[in-house]
This record gives sequence, structure tokens and C-alpha cells, in this order.
Amino acid sequence: MKNLTTMLSVVVMLVSINAYAGSDFEKYDLDGNGVISESEAQSNSALAEQFKKLDANGDGELSKEEFASFSG
Repeated sequence: MKNLTTMLSVVVMLVSINAYAGSDFEKYDLDGNGVISESEAQSNSALAEQFKKLDANGDGELSKEEFASFSG
């Protein structure tokens, strides 16, 4: 039972983190196309500075998954 409680706590925490990241993501995805372009990232200096590091696949855009590791 203790393991189940711990696992459920972790799941709730991860869902909360993703929801928070999603709300910030929408703030930067100015054209609403589901990704943050490098020009959209310029609205936040910390995001612009970390953009290339966060862009794990090097496609010039941040997906929600890539943005989730943004700390700014």
C-alpha cells in the first residue's frame, strides 16, 4: 500500500508539472501552432538564451516536451 501511495504521489506531481509547463508554453507559442519558434522565444531573455540547448532535435522549434525542461 505504501508503494501505491508513493507511486500515486509521483504521478500527481508529474501531471501538475506538465500542466504548469503547458500553461507557460501557451504564453510563448504566440501563433498557436503547437511549437515555440526561436523568434517567439525572444520574448523571454532566459528562454532565448537556453533555446538551442532546449531544442534537443535541432529543428529550430521547441515542442512542449522540449520546453518542459526550461528553467526560467
